[in-house]
Amino acid sequence: KRFGVDEALLGPLFFAVRVLNGLSHLGAAWLAKRIGLVNTMVWTHVPSSLLLMTVPIAPTLSVAVTLFVIREALVEMDVPTRQSYIVAVVGDEERTRAAGIVNLTRGVAWAAAPAVAGWLMRAVSLSAPLVVGPGLKVVYDALLYRAFRHLKPPEERAKTA
Repeated sequence: KRFGVDEALLGPLFFAVRVLNGLSHLGAAWLAKRIGLVNTMVWTHVPSSLLLMTVPIAPTLSVAVTLFVIREALVEMDVPTRQSYIVAVVGDEERTRAAGIVNLTRGVAWAAAPAVAGWLMRAVSLSAPLVVGPGLKVVYDALLYRAFRHLKPPEERAKTA
């Protein structure tokens, strides 16, 4: 709205970033082999959140689109690494339950987010969800890193042993 973007640009833009989201899953596997699952989750998710927070202050449409595209190339890298990490660190008998709880929690948050974003846009500003949401994700990532950085999955323990 701020840049007066025509809908004809938005459709292809959102298509392209969803393709990048999919490709990022493959990139996450490559990166996780090099830096570990928890590091991949956090060190790709934090920059993606910070990039999204900068979109509202971008001076031009091209800068905003560039920030958004880079963000979208990183944002999904935590998904396959989180799933791999969960099934690696819990016992065989708890894997399905643990994965289900995490996916349910994520789904509930995704379902509630539009209502919260709409309220923030009305009550605070149009760009408030682009600051508040990523800000909450940065806090989540910091807590996740603090809690799990020393709990390595078996394949990572084998590398360091």
